[in-house]
Amino acid sequence: MVTIKELTELDRSKFSDAAGGWAAVSNRGNAAMDRVNNEMIAKLQATQQGHADEAARTSLAQLSSNFQYIHAECGLIRTALSGLASELEGPQRKLKEALADAAALKFTVDSNGAVKYPATVPYAPNLSGAQSKDAPFVTSGDPNEGKARAIANRIAAALSEANEIDGRYARVLAKLKTDGNLEKPDWADVARDTKEIQSAAGKYLKESDIPKGKSPKENAAWWGRLSQSQREEYVAVHPASIGALDGLPTIVRDDANRLVLAETRGNLEQQIEHLKDTEPKKYTQKINPFTGLPIQGEVEKRYAWLEWEKKKQALAAKVKDIEVIEQRFARTGYAERDGERPAPEAYLLGFDMKGIGHAAIANGNPDAAVHTAVYVPGTTTNLSTIGGDMKRMEKLWAVSTDLADGDSVSTVTWLGYEAPQSLAMDSPQHGYANDGGPKLNEFLGGLRASHEGPAGHLTVEGHSYGSTVIGSAARQGHLPVDDIFVAGSPGMQVRHASQLDVTPDHVWAAQADGNPYFKGLPTPESPFSGGKDGGISVPFLTSDPVPEIGGLSHAPKEIDIDILPAWIDGDGTSDVEVLTPTNPRFGANIVETGDARGHSGYWDIDSEILKNQARVVVGKYDKVTLEDD
Repeated sequence: MVTIKELTELDRSKFSDAAGGWAAVSNRGNAAMDRVNNEMIAKLQATQQGHADEAARTSLAQLSSNFQYIHAECGLIRTALSGLASELEGPQRKLKEALADAAALKFTVDSNGAVKYPATVPYAPNLSGAQSKDAPFVTSGDPNEGKARAIANRIAAALSEANEIDGRYARVLAKLKTDGNLEKPDWADVARDTKEIQSAAGKYLKESDIPKGKSPKENAAWWGRLSQSQREEYVAVHPASIGALDGLPTIVRDDANRLVLAETRGNLEQQIEHLKDTEPKKYTQKINPFTGLPIQGEVEKRYAWLEWEKKKQALAAKVKDIEVIEQRFARTGYAERDGERPAPEAYLLGFDMKGIGHAAIANGNPDAAVHTAVYVPGTTTNLSTIGGDMKRMEKLWAVSTDLADGDSVSTVTWLGYEAPQSLAMDSPQHGYANDGGPKLNEFLGGLRASHEGPAGHLTVEGHSYGSTVIGSAARQGHLPVDDIFVAGSPGMQVRHASQLDVTPDHVWAAQADGNPYFKGLPTPESPFSGGKDGGISVPFLTSDPVPEIGGLSHAPKEIDIDILPAWIDGDGTSDVEVLTPTNPRFGANIVETGDARGHSGYWDIDSEILKNQARVVVGKYDKVTLEDD
């Protein structure tokens, strides 16, 4: 129990100083983690290969995880101490004010909070019943009694508040400890500790103060008003909210999202271990349905075990999804081929496991880059498949950097929307793009808001259904980019490049070795023949048929109907032109794809189409080769 003496004499600066010490340890842990990842491991990746090198990287990866664990837990302790010091200011001030008022009235206060007051001459009753400011109506008793009672109540309230605060923080601080085994930091415990601190320090560090539904500029302005201590505490205690906030600096979001990533994996692994400890019986004796007797030598898997196994596999799959992102972190400093640029430092600009899972991973810091490209993947993309998309952006980063004349480049893989997962059932639907479009605008606006110095050159790239998301973003709001590049696009929900928030000469479209647009819909006589009687021109034989097939769903149509009956002019057909981005009537630059083949060949090493993308990314438009050239 907090006493009057303890609360009065409490030096809250000791808590604040201690918080500062833990903050220093937390920050040093974070800096050490960055150094291990981006200097030590990256240099090993770039210069060494072999078993010894692999063992060294494994040890350094463990060291990096330990430093991150220290960063996380010390950050929580720091926030708890800061919160304790801050919240105790209120009851301490109230107590001192009450004691000062007692002293001014010459009252005395015992150590237990009882207030003693000097007796005064009783007032005579105001028999007239009149009441005025100068002659208050007093029915009986000493007037100091009421004043003393009020002061005693104030003292009791201050002590009660202080005791509640002290107990709340004492409970959570007691839980902030480790077993000392850092061979495998307990990230599930960090997640639990984070929730405990969120609850305990909720009055000090209010999650409700974090902007919700604001623009990236407003988010950035809120962040700018915070002190450095407040920023660090928000990252430590509310990493998921901070990591998802468009407009905040890249290094801040990366720090927060890596904590979320580690805590999420820790929780999943703990759930798997718990399942292993509760495995039900796997087999049951098979019974003869006619005799009701066991069939010797025949068993079958029990339903309970099958459900248990299904749940375990689902959890294990989520862990593998996280490993896909962690593998990108591990590739920093690594080059797949001799002479290639080693992969730059990676930044995690978004992460959650809601729905199909979402992530945004940058190669290089977009806040400091002169040229940035944001890539939106398409159908079937999720966390388990995003590895291929990340490697595409690593290739684009390397080629763009080679062309950038020394300017810095960043490429970002953005899976910030619920991508359709079925080609047949989901990809023809507009809802995925319509939901994702505003989110893409917010993310791109966030990169604009957090960019350091003069505005950088920003390109958005869309592959397949990802291009539809880009079109929907422009249609529903403002797409804050300088260039748009789409590949294998099934349509962008707009009729012309001029409707995409940039001038048409800054819209670039590519389709691998195939017809750029439909010449007509299939007819009953010749549904897939093409030719004079209408029909689809060389359908399904093009290298990338997605624009022609998907255009039926996502591209506006131009219909030319011959009103004369067929027996008069021998034709009587209708021609439907699908306005995909590679249709010349759409108004975009149709980019030469060279030897690219298939729907996924736009990022092949040394291909003309990859070089053309890079030329757009770094603004060397005159070097882009077009189909008309």
